[in-house]
Amino acid sequence: MKNTLPVLLFALFSVCFSDSVLSQTPYYPPLTGTTWQTVSPAELGWCENQLDSVYQYLAEKDTKAFIILKGGRIAAERYFGTFTRDSLWYWASAGKVLTAFMVGQAQEDGLLDILQPTSTYLGTGWTSLPPDKEALITVRHQLTMSSGLDDGVPDDFCTLPACLLYEADAGQRWAYHNAPYTLLTNVLNSATGQGLNVYFNAKIRNRIGMKGLWLPQGYNQIYYSDARSMARFGLLILRHGVWASDTLMRDTAYFSAMVNTSQNLNPSYGYLWWLNGKSSYKLPGLQFNFPGSIIQTAPADLFAGLGKNDQKLYVIPSLDMVVVRLGETAGGANPALSGFDNTLWAKLMEVFCNVSAQSEASVAPSFQMSPNPAGDLVRIQIPDPTQDFSIAVRDAQGRLLLRQSNDPELRLEQFPSGVYFVTVRQGQRIQTQRLLHLRP
Repeated sequence: MKNTLPVLLFALFSVCFSDSVLSQTPYYPPLTGTTWQTVSPAELGWCENQLDSVYQYLAEKDTKAFIILKGGRIAAERYFGTFTRDSLWYWASAGKVLTAFMVGQAQEDGLLDILQPTSTYLGTGWTSLPPDKEALITVRHQLTMSSGLDDGVPDDFCTLPACLLYEADAGQRWAYHNAPYTLLTNVLNSATGQGLNVYFNAKIRNRIGMKGLWLPQGYNQIYYSDARSMARFGLLILRHGVWASDTLMRDTAYFSAMVNTSQNLNPSYGYLWWLNGKSSYKLPGLQFNFPGSIIQTAPADLFAGLGKNDQKLYVIPSLDMVVVRLGETAGGANPALSGFDNTLWAKLMEVFCNVSAQSEASVAPSFQMSPNPAGDLVRIQIPDPTQDFSIAVRDAQGRLLLRQSNDPELRLEQFPSGVYFVTVRQGQRIQTQRLLHLRP
C-alpha cells in the first residue's frame, strides 16, 4: 500500500512542507561514495530551534551518532565526540531485524520454511527437551520469541543443549530469549549452505550500499557498521523491501507479518521488530503485560529495532521517516526499551511542530491548551468564546478521534497515552497544536 499519509496530514493539519519536497520521487542514495541528498528542517516546516534541545539531550546521553531521514533524504545528522561518519559501532539486538529480513529472503528463495520444526535445519537434540516437545518449536517461534524455552537460565545467550530447557510448549509463552534467536544464524547457515556474512552481503549489504560485518561475540553474532548503513537498512524497510529498481523481498505476506503483531502473547512484537501503538507490551525478563504503547510519545505506527545500550533504529511510515541513534547506554537498565525512547520522542515531536511554510512560530497562537502535557482533562482557551468554534482531535496517523463544538474542555479518558494533534476552527482561522497525553 502506498504511503499517502504525509499528504493527508498536510491537508488535515496545514502542514505546509515545501512543494518541491513533496513532489520529488522517492529517493535512494547511491550505492557507493558519500553523496546523500539532504533536505533542511526549514524546507520541512520544522521548528529548527528545537533541534538544539535534541542534540543537547543526545550529547548528555552519551550518543555517538544520530540521523533523521525524511523521504530518504538526510534531514538531520550529528556525530559526537571523536565518532565520525565513517566510525563503526555495534547494533547489539537492533541487529535482530537484519536476521528477520534474511530469514524472509531465504524462505522466498525456497531454502527454508518458517513453519517447519527448527530440528529440520539443526537436527534433533539441539535442546534438552523431550523429542515431542522439541519438535513443536518452529523457525517462526524463534522469530516471535515464543519458543517456550526457559529464559531464566543463568546465561540466556547459551545455545548449548544443556542451556535450552523446557518452560512451556512452543507458542504458549512469550519471552525475550537470546539463545533461540542466536540459533537462527545456524538455521540460515544450514538452509543456505553459506556463512552469515557471505549470505548477508549478497542478499542485503551490497544491494543497498551498506558497510559493516557480522562479528562473533560469545555465542552470538553482532553486526557492526557506520550510522548511515543503519539508516540505509531503515530506508529499505520503510520502502517495504524495495531499493530503487531492486526488490529485495517480494514476499509481501512475510514482510507484513514481520512488522505487525506476530502472536497474541505480546502484541508489541513482530518478527524480531518492536511495534508501537499496541494495546500492551511485555519487557525482556518479565511476564507482566504493561498496558499501552511501548513509546507513548511517538507515532503509533512506529516500529523499531532496539538493542542493548540504546542502539535504536526507528521506522515511522506515517512520517516517511527513519531515525537512527548509536552510542553508549542512555541510562536504561532494560536491554531493549528504556525511558530514553519516550524522552527522545517527546523532544522530536517538538521539532516536527507542523508550522506552516510561512512560519507562525513567532505569532501568538489563537488558542492555548492547558495543561500540556496533560492527563485526562484539557482546557482550551478560546480568544473569542462568543463566536462558534469546533475542536477536532487526531492521532499521529491523522485519524479523527474526536470532534466537538463550543465546548472548550477535552476529556481524554478513553485515549491511550501518546501524541495527538488538536485543531481548533473558528470562522476562517484554523490552528493545530500538538498535545502530549499521559494517562495518570
